[in-house]
Amino acid sequence: MSKIRITKKFSFETGHALYGYDGKCRNVHGHSYKLSVCVIGEPITDKDNVKFGMVIDFGDLKKIVKSEIVDQFDHATVFNKNTPHVELAEELKNRGHHVILVEYQPTSENMVVDFADKIQKHLPDHIKLHSLKLQETESSFAEWYASDQTLSQ
Repeated sequence: MSKIRITKKFSFETGHALYGYDGKCRNVHGHSYKLSVCVIGEPITDKDNVKFGMVIDFGDLKKIVKSEIVDQFDHATVFNKNTPHVELAEELKNRGHHVILVEYQPTSENMVVDFADKIQKHLPDHIKLHSLKLQETESSFAEWYASDQTLSQ
């Protein structure tokens, strides 16, 4: 049976600030992120299975990504918890804002790695994460490919 790639796109609004950065992105600002999630697997061949012919039901993939990424990051502000931004984060939290503190500088590059880890943990064993594309603006994005990860190990 052939390996098939399935891709689903998501969008969410997230704010962040890059501590120590030498440009405008050191200021708190937001993006309308677009996330493309591509998985790879073989279509189900069991004719009695309600998912016959599917690699994964788009709805099942949506549940994973929505739960692990979209519902968490949409309309949140992300800060590196190992910087003085933690003080701003606490102030925002005290005022009822949704803040996420992460162990990394919240760049698109680091966020896409984080997202890959979160999604992979919830995929069925027979489905592999192939790639992610996290688009920050219309012309700027970061990509994660599983094949690149095996090369660097």
